[in-house]
Amino acid sequence: MTLSSYEAKDLFQWLTNKEDILVLDVRNQKDFSRFQVESPYPFNMQNVSYYDFMEIEDESVAKVPRDKPVRIVCAKEGSAKYVGEILVEHGFEDVRYLTGGIKTWGNLLVPKTIHDGDNYSLFQFIRPGKASCSYGLCSGGEIMFFDPSRNVDFYLDFAKSKGCKVIKTFETHLQADYIAGSRQIAEQTGADFFGGVDFEGTKAGHKSVTDNEIHTFSQGGSDVKVLFTPGHTPGSLTFIVDDTYMISGDTVLIQSIGRPDLGGQVDQWAVLLFNTIRKVAQLDDSLLVLPGHYSSWSEADKDLHFCLPFNQVKERNKEVFSIRDEKDFIQYIKDNMRAQPEEYALIRLANGNMEQYDLEKQEELDLGKNECAATAYAKAQAAKEN
Repeated sequence: MTLSSYEAKDLFQWLTNKEDILVLDVRNQKDFSRFQVESPYPFNMQNVSYYDFMEIEDESVAKVPRDKPVRIVCAKEGSAKYVGEILVEHGFEDVRYLTGGIKTWGNLLVPKTIHDGDNYSLFQFIRPGKASCSYGLCSGGEIMFFDPSRNVDFYLDFAKSKGCKVIKTFETHLQADYIAGSRQIAEQTGADFFGGVDFEGTKAGHKSVTDNEIHTFSQGGSDVKVLFTPGHTPGSLTFIVDDTYMISGDTVLIQSIGRPDLGGQVDQWAVLLFNTIRKVAQLDDSLLVLPGHYSSWSEADKDLHFCLPFNQVKERNKEVFSIRDEKDFIQYIKDNMRAQPEEYALIRLANGNMEQYDLEKQEELDLGKNECAATAYAKAQAAKEN
């Protein structure tokens, strides 16, 4: 047998099809613990370090079961290839290594159709490695993007596949957990890039928006209404599509709300978020919430869409939505705070175009799940980690 490769999209397909494979991660235990492959469904995964295969080959090989295909993951590809060659030499029959390493899993985007009608189509782009979602809205040969990641080629290729010209790209806020793609998309396509007050004083090249302003396509389609929803950040925005969908960014999540402490001004931003939560609570219960992030795959429906009616979202987050006192809300936030990753400050600089990083540095900053939710489970999680 010969060793062959696979791509991140193949791995996602195998996992969502519940194929009986072994994911063998050969990074060191520290990197594996920080960020690893996750799936909507249970699967077999093992962590045996590449260095162990180098130093104690036979013992390491013995740890790998022979009764299922082996799909190897490493940091940059080379180590996975090395281990794969060892396994093939030891008689393993179906062994493949991940092209490009774990970063390709981190950058993977999976398109899901949320709405496909005569007037417009709405797509959710799930990023499993970041537990985040971005969106595309198509109508009349035009497309708008919302919170695109830095995997710009994916969005441009998607637009081309739909026969659409990119006319606008929006950011719900100045992202801290991943490097955003709106500025690059605008530069490459000539599309307008819109953002809130988070971008004031930056070099992002955005166009400002006003509360309740409406964005349209050239030939009908759905309207997009801008709502100011400060709190997660002072310039957080929510977009209402066709009076049906709420692209909520990090303000309202399916299983939480966006934490308001990432900017280091907990009390001030928590007050903003308290007022915003009371404001959005008055929106139509039938609105379908499309979040910027998710906490786990359990929030997805049977079609792996992250989309839930607002009344159900409020019920899941009733502990937050039921708080009526500003001081109680601030205390709730403080009770559920945890340290933000050090990378977030650098990512904010990148998204404001205040600093430019080379590709390797961008990959390093962008790797790992988001830490944007304020949730009642935060303290319990912190206790486990300690």
